[in-house]
Amino acid sequence: MTKKSSVYDLRSALELLKTLPGEYVETDTEVDPHAELSGVYRYVGAGGTCLRPTKKNGPAMVFKKIKGFRDISVAIGLNGSRKRVGEFLNCDPKKLGFLLKDSVKHAIAPVEIDAVNAVCQEVVHLASDPDFDIRKLLPAPTNTEEDAGPYITMGLCYASDPETHESDITIHRLCVQSKDELTMWLTPGRHIDAFRMKAENAGKPLPISISIGVDPAIEVAACFEPPTTPLGFNELSIAGALRGHPVEMVQCKTINEKAIAHAEIVIEGELLPDVRMQEDINTQTGKAMPEFPGYTGEAKAAIPVIKVKAVTHRHNPIWRTTLGPGEEHVNMAGIPTEASILDLVERAMPGKLLNVFAHSAGGGKLLAVMQFKKAAATDEGRQRQAALLAFSAFPELKHVILVDEDVDIFDSDDVLWAMQTRYQGDVDTVFIPGVRCHPLDPSQVPEYSPTILQEGMSCKTIFDCTVPFHLKAHFERSKFMTVDVKRFLPDFE
Repeated sequence: MTKKSSVYDLRSALELLKTLPGEYVETDTEVDPHAELSGVYRYVGAGGTCLRPTKKNGPAMVFKKIKGFRDISVAIGLNGSRKRVGEFLNCDPKKLGFLLKDSVKHAIAPVEIDAVNAVCQEVVHLASDPDFDIRKLLPAPTNTEEDAGPYITMGLCYASDPETHESDITIHRLCVQSKDELTMWLTPGRHIDAFRMKAENAGKPLPISISIGVDPAIEVAACFEPPTTPLGFNELSIAGALRGHPVEMVQCKTINEKAIAHAEIVIEGELLPDVRMQEDINTQTGKAMPEFPGYTGEAKAAIPVIKVKAVTHRHNPIWRTTLGPGEEHVNMAGIPTEASILDLVERAMPGKLLNVFAHSAGGGKLLAVMQFKKAAATDEGRQRQAALLAFSAFPELKHVILVDEDVDIFDSDDVLWAMQTRYQGDVDTVFIPGVRCHPLDPSQVPEYSPTILQEGMSCKTIFDCTVPFHLKAHFERSKFMTVDVKRFLPDFE
């Protein structure tokens, strides 16, 4: 189990980054949350699938002066490098998938604390107040000038099954539509959508809290998906294992639900039954916001609505946001993906899969590089079985690249080298057409391919860049002397 972490909320995470060279920057220059803030961070450290030029593994950034808002700052990019996530979780960045896999097995359930000890409720704004307006309270940014509206991109949405009372936490696309309304796009299959449908079938609203500005362990754990975390599995218990102590929750002020007690900001509301709203109703752009594949998502014609009941927050709160196509999404979505694949393959064929990287080019979802060890002739073919299991472990995965144990899966040049020298397209490519994948991949439409019957289907593909076992002796890499470089360059890392 992970030892108790020194990072227990957003502020302690930022304080840690300030002690690490090159991992944190801040600015006192006023920034406009409408497109400008995201435009700045695109250059500073977005990475991922963001429009070039951008910087991979750039620092996290805090904007201390936000146009139109007082006494609130904005933090972005905390999880924008694998190295930083490793620092937060006390783990070798290349072993994060294993850490998360083990944390599922050593889950620590959240606990409830008294409101008097919940910093997220230091200040309370009720929707019944005459001047209540979330647009004036919260600096939700637009990522681009054509977004449907301001978006809450790092809201930890917490709700419970109205029948079983089991709870779930996930991050969803939330667009600010009016002084007390948000629209919520729920990717099909998400647990909170199942809760919403149960409540809607009963003609009742679903209470939901949105916690913003929490510690990175919660942000990462919230991105686990089935089958690793089936319906009824509260991902906050994984965060508890990652932190080494339980996540503290508090009863909301206006709804029958809990929120994360150390959050910077909490929005309390209800998902309304049988109410739908056009996502770009205020802009009519036809666009939603930039998503993880690097393209701006289409605004949905009719999606569920959250009626906001209250906003609570800490004194001088820190708003938390991210860029949809950035490296931050890669790590939050991708590391749980790696954990799911490692877990399922290890159970089926212990010791064969050495590691997995949910690659940045796929936004942490569409592409996995799997390092497989063939120890005997009977292992030939098992690498492809492992790839098939990966598709089962994470249904939104589109492509798998298989490599041998001597290839660094976190070095794209090394992976592409394996493809150039250990892959023949006609015998090493496996196509699996007509399978469901992620709906935000713009190539998954019937107009793109006659094999795609409806939007959201894909041809999943395995690129087997492993050497056939009987030829391994002919594919040994050049061997160099092992030396202690620090004898020559003491500061070398």
